[in-house]
Amino acid sequence: MTDPGAAETPIGVVDLARARANASKVVAYAEEHGLAWRPHVKTHKSLRVARLQLDAGARGLTVATLHEAEVMASLTDDLLLAYPPVGEAKLARLAALPERLDFKVALDSTEVTEPLAAAAVAAGRTVGVLVEQDVGLGRVGVQSAEEVVALARRVDEIEGVDFRGILFYPGHIRMPSDAQRPHLTEVADRVDRTIEALGEAGLPPEIVSGGSTPTLWHSHEIPGLTEIRSGSCIYYDREALAVGVGAPDALAYTVLATVVSTAVPGRAVVDAGSKALAKESRGGDDGYGVLLDRPEVRVVGLSEEHGVLDLGETRWVPRIGERVRIVPNHVCVSVNLQERLLAMDGEERFLMELEGRGR
Repeated sequence: MTDPGAAETPIGVVDLARARANASKVVAYAEEHGLAWRPHVKTHKSLRVARLQLDAGARGLTVATLHEAEVMASLTDDLLLAYPPVGEAKLARLAALPERLDFKVALDSTEVTEPLAAAAVAAGRTVGVLVEQDVGLGRVGVQSAEEVVALARRVDEIEGVDFRGILFYPGHIRMPSDAQRPHLTEVADRVDRTIEALGEAGLPPEIVSGGSTPTLWHSHEIPGLTEIRSGSCIYYDREALAVGVGAPDALAYTVLATVVSTAVPGRAVVDAGSKALAKESRGGDDGYGVLLDRPEVRVVGLSEEHGVLDLGETRWVPRIGERVRIVPNHVCVSVNLQERLLAMDGEERFLMELEGRGR
């Protein structure tokens, strides 16, 4: 495929040259501060992009599902499942992963630890464990350093699992706003206390895994951190622009859409609805995306196949059949809604598979 105009819309579009530059920038930052980058592949779901990240210098990959692990095991021997595997079916799939893998799992309970250990023993393997601690998001993770130590001790006691360190996700922080700095300081203090407690218990963590894209460039301010898992920094999105972590010239993902109606005054409708963009307010309380070349034009309404553009702040007069590129609020969800992406790499254009989609 040589002409993007030949692609049927709506379809996600990836600029691989920008993605490559984004990966190189993150690796340079990580190396400068003695950190490793273990990117979360849930953003892109693509073997090609994961290979790009590893070639740039990423140390292993982070996955969120067993399917992602099964797919990405073809590229690296170093994988982290940043999600507790619950249920016999998932544990069977985990145990069947290639034995050569240095495979690690994040978890926050003995209810997950003990079945995982039993499955690993039955498969004749050992699985690394990172104990997850809640640092303020309130989603998953044990609540205190004492609980981290207690769970780490249990992991250390039983066969089939090996305590490797701790994991946290500061997803409640939206840097670089000065108003967010006290939250980052609180996270740093909490992690520091946990590392100290583990050391005193004779269980010093080999791995301290943290970071998010909004806090990416401040990761070095967290003492003891060894790796960052930032994922959406490979493409960025409207939220990244809003918090200042990414610049417009770093945006590597948009959704190509076609104007299908201009019948309502002050509005235009495109064929990218919630099944292409995702109905998330993340990145802005005033809609679900903006046009790449006309950021004053917001996507203010979404139904399944309709995206409503507000023309109140633009002099642009759209025509039916005209194509636009939309920057979604949250890139990860939008990518997962696509069957394939239109990839651009210099002059080359091709359809890119998303092998990591699925459970």
